[in-house]
Amino acid sequence: MSSRTLLVAGALTGLLVLAGCGGGSDEPASGGSPSPAVSSVDPSSATPSTTEGDQPDPAAATRPEPQTCYPLGFDDALAPTSEVEPVECTTEHTSRTFAVGDLDLVVDGHLLAVDSERAQAQPAEQCPPRLAEFLGGSEDDLRLSVLRAVWFSPTVEQSDEGASWYRCDVIALARQGELLPLTGRLEGLFSRPDAAAAYALCATAEPGTDGFDRVPCSADDASWRAIATVPLADTEDYPGEDQVSGAGDGVCEDAARDAAPDPLNFRFGYEYPTAEQWDAGQRYGVCWTPA
Repeated sequence: MSSRTLLVAGALTGLLVLAGCGGGSDEPASGGSPSPAVSSVDPSSATPSTTEGDQPDPAAATRPEPQTCYPLGFDDALAPTSEVEPVECTTEHTSRTFAVGDLDLVVDGHLLAVDSERAQAQPAEQCPPRLAEFLGGSEDDLRLSVLRAVWFSPTVEQSDEGASWYRCDVIALARQGELLPLTGRLEGLFSRPDAAAAYALCATAEPGTDGFDRVPCSADDASWRAIATVPLADTEDYPGEDQVSGAGDGVCEDAARDAAPDPLNFRFGYEYPTAEQWDAGQRYGVCWTPA
């Protein structure tokens, strides 16, 4: 007879998308803006912008380039802007730019502030799906890894000089409040199972118990691993704890049985989002099993 653990802690904070949030001014409410263009080309092929007389444009000089690496700290990754200097990707780094796009700062003829909510929403919509594409996998693959997208826009001073880009970076969560150094080639990572395993999502203890912390499966103290996600109704209002807590029971049991060496003897856990996490965009649960 199979044994199982149905977890009801509902704490998915480590899985929430890390995002730089700006608290800028309001903007015109009428009309949406088109999806900004995103570049993921080799920076060596880019042609620098110049002004009349072939003089460097100070604003263009601040535009980041794809495949640039940075030694970000955890707090740096949460900030809406970044002035951390890049480093060679052959040296230790915790952040890598995978795409650069252009903010649409004009709505109905009105110029938006770069730190306005509408401007900041553009990279928030563009960067996460671009990361799954860059890594060569699905949204589910991304959710079952410690890899996440973060994004940055120009400072107000840079915007005043004409900068209107946004930068999408990939980071890896080591454990609470820490970033994992990135190594190797990340583009197409999910098509290389051995390389992707280093960034798979695990935990240090049974979810919902003392000592639980999300870590990469490569960590020495990893003892539980995430094996599946449970899609939940994508509604604006939280469906209620009773509904979200029961949604993963069968899904997680089936996933754990398929992953277990003995399909008659296995355990599993299920985490679901809280109302607060739902409001932040977390619309799925996670299935866990002992590693």
